[in-house]
Amino acid sequence: MALSDNAAAVQSNGWSSDPNAPVDVICGPLINFKNMDVTSSSSVWRGSILIVTKPGQRQPQLLLRQAGPVASNVTTNGSPASHSAVAIDSVRLYQDPQKVFWRFSISVTLQPYEARWEYSISDFQYADGSEVPSSWDFAVPSVSQSMRLMFHSCNGFSVGTDMDAWVGPNLWKDVLRVHAQKPFHAMIGGGDQLYNDGIRVDGPLKEWTAIGNPQKRRAHNFDNDLRARCDEYYYANYVRWYSIEPFKAANGRIPQINVWDDHDIIDGFGSYTDHFMRCSVFRGIGGVAFKYYCLFQHHIAPPKSTYTTDAPQTMHAVNGTAGADPRQLENTFVLEEKTPDDSWIIGERPGPYVEEKSRNLYMRLGKRIAFIGIDARTERTRHQVNYPDTYDLIFSRLESEVAAANGDIKHLIVLLGVPIAYPRLAWLENILSSPFIAPIRLLNKRFGFAGGLFNQFDGQVDLLDDLDDHYTARQHKKERRVFIQRLQEFSKAHSARVTILGGDVHLAAIGRFYSNPSLHIHSEHDPRYMVNVISSAITNKPPPKTVANLLARRNKLHHMDPSTDETLMDFFDRQPGGQEKSASWNKVTMPSRNYACITEIDAPVPSGNTASAPNGEASAFPLPADGHAPLHQGEAGAGSGHPAADGFSSSSAMPGGLDVAIRVEITPQDREGGTDGYAFSIPALAYVPSEADSRPHSRTRSLRPRSLRPQSRQSARPHSAVN
Repeated sequence: MALSDNAAAVQSNGWSSDPNAPVDVICGPLINFKNMDVTSSSSVWRGSILIVTKPGQRQPQLLLRQAGPVASNVTTNGSPASHSAVAIDSVRLYQDPQKVFWRFSISVTLQPYEARWEYSISDFQYADGSEVPSSWDFAVPSVSQSMRLMFHSCNGFSVGTDMDAWVGPNLWKDVLRVHAQKPFHAMIGGGDQLYNDGIRVDGPLKEWTAIGNPQKRRAHNFDNDLRARCDEYYYANYVRWYSIEPFKAANGRIPQINVWDDHDIIDGFGSYTDHFMRCSVFRGIGGVAFKYYCLFQHHIAPPKSTYTTDAPQTMHAVNGTAGADPRQLENTFVLEEKTPDDSWIIGERPGPYVEEKSRNLYMRLGKRIAFIGIDARTERTRHQVNYPDTYDLIFSRLESEVAAANGDIKHLIVLLGVPIAYPRLAWLENILSSPFIAPIRLLNKRFGFAGGLFNQFDGQVDLLDDLDDHYTARQHKKERRVFIQRLQEFSKAHSARVTILGGDVHLAAIGRFYSNPSLHIHSEHDPRYMVNVISSAITNKPPPKTVANLLARRNKLHHMDPSTDETLMDFFDRQPGGQEKSASWNKVTMPSRNYACITEIDAPVPSGNTASAPNGEASAFPLPADGHAPLHQGEAGAGSGHPAADGFSSSSAMPGGLDVAIRVEITPQDREGGTDGYAFSIPALAYVPSEADSRPHSRTRSLRPRSLRPQSRQSARPHSAVN
């Protein structure tokens, strides 16, 4: 599209011809990991770098060079010429009269050693005068390595947070310290990479939120003027948050992999009542949020237009995206991508409240790890997380990729927006949705009574949207069970260990699924053993310790099906830095800001890839009576004394497995982001078929031998429960 005369220095191609003009950068650089191309002869790492500039700039150019091995004791045979810089031109993704988004697509061939790469952007200067580093660098694994990962979620602040008590995104300083000791190859964002909830408090939806009549609020139009103001809000909030140190520094040095969640749009999006979610304002902001999610978090061109009520062509998806509105395209350029990003698994039909198809992810994370990221927001309603056909697409892609890997893939990491192995709160759901709440709701509507209990959108109890978000909510129970069972079948078919990442809940915990102990299957051979690493929040405030303790008391043994149990693991053996975060008996939930580190254990794998104990005997760890006890050697040593607790050291007890560390903030007043660490190890899977594998899946409760049933425990160790 042609640009208007207000950018006189811009030629028809959208940028200046002056080769000496500086590049005025508003935001960036942001580096992303895209995927790997793996063949029998070579492996290629592919990524992208994004910057946002003022209009009228010349086309930016990036210089990329290898800076040598990460380890100082590694020598190479490369000549100096092989480390000379390569010039990479940018591609213009999007431009309007206020800003231009530029993407540099980069690819590097993996070497026999872990390599550091360095890049700079010619004549780069920040528009606000901030200091510019001479260059940025990132690390890629060797051709025989799997990626070392950092996982985070909830990277922002809820509305009303006391900013004097919770001082900034301090934990990113600890991320950078650990990265300096042993670099992360990617950082995985599990949703809520920023919080856009302020749009209803001090943004363009403030007046709409204040409408007292729910019917008038639902019927409110989302015209082009309101869309433009919301567009400006989302863009400015991304620029503000992505420019805050030390998050800004991490963005340029650790390649990102992201899925979105509700706060990337607005709190609770997708989990309010259906008739309210279908209102024009929610559908409108869903489209605008998706636009900037595409640009900032995935470096891809956005839809040409987003939903408005005064452009009927945008109100229903056309070929899987909103129809074009000439007003939105005026003085605007949107790149038409020639080929879709090959990391996407794109849903077959648009979501119910966003006129876009879901974007799920598949990526190869180095030699032995595959990755699936589930877009659990685009298709979400109060009664579903994803369409059934979307799960079919995900597992079909996964099967084809693993088959093409010829047995190299030993781990599958699954990213979810919310935890899936987590204590039930059905009793609280029952209370908050019971008839007893109705009189209180009436008093709230007429007199404002108990105003903090009800949300400002659909008048329901405020906690209900959070509870309805959880896979353990009653309406998601069947979808959850079928999904886990499909992951189990994948694990069996490929002898690949499945590990799940989930955030959202503002505390840390380790959930796990595992075979019912009556089946006598050791974890090293158990395809049902799947850990759910729950790491949240890296920036937002945690819940009160009373809530963490309540969840710990609800940590029952659950029977998902006759063969599969689940519960949280004892993990937090002491309080971080001596600061009391929860009750002394609570070893399973940690209400403090945190993030996770995941590293493949590179100790030599025993011959035949059979899992072994430290003494060399296969599966020597005794079978536990139930899941409140350690399930294997890697859990027996869990906690602050584990070798990997510092986030960069490695253990060696479970070769071919994964070390998982959770770094926990000691005090939010420490601007340096000091942490304590806790860690455990996940064994590689050496699947051995057993008679139990022939059991059909069932929703009925399994019957354990009396000797294996849990004995009477204190309140922190609840009895088993039917899922």
